[in-house]
Amino acid sequence: MQARCQCGAGRPTPPTRAARGASPASVRDVEFSRELRNDVLAGDITLSVRLWKRPQVKEGGRYRVGPGVIEVDAIELVPFAAITEADVRRAGEPDRETLRERAAHAGPIDEDTLVYRIELHAVRLED
Repeated sequence: MQARCQCGAGRPTPPTRAARGASPASVRDVEFSRELRNDVLAGDITLSVRLWKRPQVKEGGRYRVGPGVIEVDAIELVPFAAITEADVRRAGEPDRETLRERAAHAGPIDEDTLVYRIELHAVRLED
């Protein structure tokens, strides 16, 4: 038996619905580097920069990160040049070049490359 394509035959696939108050078992995963994961869950990292072809999260959505959950507060598509030093600190990186290298796993990032700037916060399970 052949596996059937789940790609929607070229149609955009809406993000998985992650309702407020959803249990961790009902939310999608968002990957963070192992060395950043604890800082994300502790609330020390509140911003992520992603090089995606289309958004993989939505504002208000909750997503599993390792043993915890985050909620997306805002998502915007911006040129990498718009990422500020404050954004770099919120992302847990020492400088823009380190953030650029981490986000570039999906391809090179120049100053005019569009990236998703995602504001987020850790969610306590009782929230």
